[in-house]
Amino acid sequence: MNATLPAPDPHSAPDDSGAFLVALGRRVREGRERRGLSRKALALDARVSERYLAQLEAGDGNSSIVLLRRVAAALAMTLPELLGDGPPEHRLIRRFLEQLPPHRLEVALLRLMREFGRDDASRHTRIALVGLRGAGKTTLGSALARELHWPFVELDREIEREAAVSLAELFMLHGQAGYRRIERRCLERVLDAHERVVLAVGGGIVSESDTYHLLLDRCFTVWVKAAPEEHMGRVVAQGDFRPMEGNTEAMEDLKRILAAREPLYRKADAVVDTSGADPAQSLRRLKEMARA
Repeated sequence: MNATLPAPDPHSAPDDSGAFLVALGRRVREGRERRGLSRKALALDARVSERYLAQLEAGDGNSSIVLLRRVAAALAMTLPELLGDGPPEHRLIRRFLEQLPPHRLEVALLRLMREFGRDDASRHTRIALVGLRGAGKTTLGSALARELHWPFVELDREIEREAAVSLAELFMLHGQAGYRRIERRCLERVLDAHERVVLAVGGGIVSESDTYHLLLDRCFTVWVKAAPEEHMGRVVAQGDFRPMEGNTEAMEDLKRILAAREPLYRKADAVVDTSGADPAQSLRRLKEMARA
């Protein structure tokens, strides 16, 4: 005869302690890698053992973290609230933001950045062009920089210089995560080094939330936009036939990428649509934005 199991408590929540520790470890590791720190260097700065840090990053953090989180949950508080992280205003803002649905949260974040981020004068002396390859970022960016007598920087070239390999080799050797770490590091360095600059960034930077928000916070961003057919045609005109090789659905893939990234590109301060326009027309539009 099978023993009868006790009925589950309807008020008890499933124990997600393991997932919490794994997520905590991932954030610690990502933060360390974003800053280009070795585990040993971070352990020294934080005055913890390297072994403890390795366990934390692996998702095997001290159980006291989990117990403290349970106490916070029982008090209907978050860990930052319980630990007293910041003044009361921070807690009120955090509670307000936690109540917003994801799409409203993005809008709120952008408004906060625009209203209370770095002053406009600082942001408007760094002009960043975002968009897919073939939109005209390099052509327009270099021309605008000449007009303004500002330096022109292509972030991909900075990444190649730092990594001492081509982008293709970088992806092959270190993968997407390695590329994104170097991209973030190079972006921070370029922004710190230049009070005035025209910057062209890779099309995928928008998919890396922290890096893209850094760009939005410190630069006047312009989405250089074009129709899918023009993107493809310009890349091929540059002598790169890879988008078409062995892939009869290349155009459909490009359209899907554009559709997926459009909400992210639209976070930019302004849009220049180069579809059907010659470079001189697009440059005039970009110059008007820069002067404004």
